[in-house]
Amino acid sequence: MVKHSKGYRTRTRKLLKKNIKEKGSIPPLSKIMKKYTEGEYVSIKINPSFHYGMPHRRYHGKVGVIAGKRGRAYEVKVNLGDKEKLIIVRPEHLETFKGVMKN
Repeated sequence: MVKHSKGYRTRTRKLLKKNIKEKGSIPPLSKIMKKYTEGEYVSIKINPSFHYGMPHRRYHGKVGVIAGKRGRAYEVKVNLGDKEKLIIVRPEHLETFKGVMKN
């Protein structure tokens, strides 16, 4: 009996799958080079083409606030349950949040 793998991308076959029309394509440079300011709301949308700076799958689809910058990546504060987490994400996996945040 082979032991079940518990890797970083475990159980992501459907979650990190690209649309058939997007396969093999990389996002435009404007998305990769986008500058985010501190306090800006972003949604985390994992791009499976880029492995560097990829957050854990539990953060896919979450909305967070930019807390700072660390090298090429950004520090993002995300609420997960009753805790606030600080994760480090590269801009390929971020999008500006277009919705309205309720406080």
